[in-house]
Amino acid sequence: MNTVLILGLGTGEIVLILLVVLLLFGGKKIPELMRGMGRGIREFNDAKDKVTTEIKKGMDEKPGEEKA
Repeated sequence: MNTVLILGLGTGEIVLILLVVLLLFGGKKIPELMRGMGRGIREFNDAKDKVTTEIKKGMDEKPGEEKA
């Protein structure tokens, strides 16, 4: 039974990818890589939120009103 998961990958493909990652980086490096990926995702989300806030502020300003 091959269940379709994320991005159309089946269970077998995901297991194969995980094994290749384990062989390439080793067990000790994987937590470090995941931490770095988590930081990157967090920074991306922070930047996205900042841009969204700036856009909302700009939409709330009245015409002719200047930023201080």
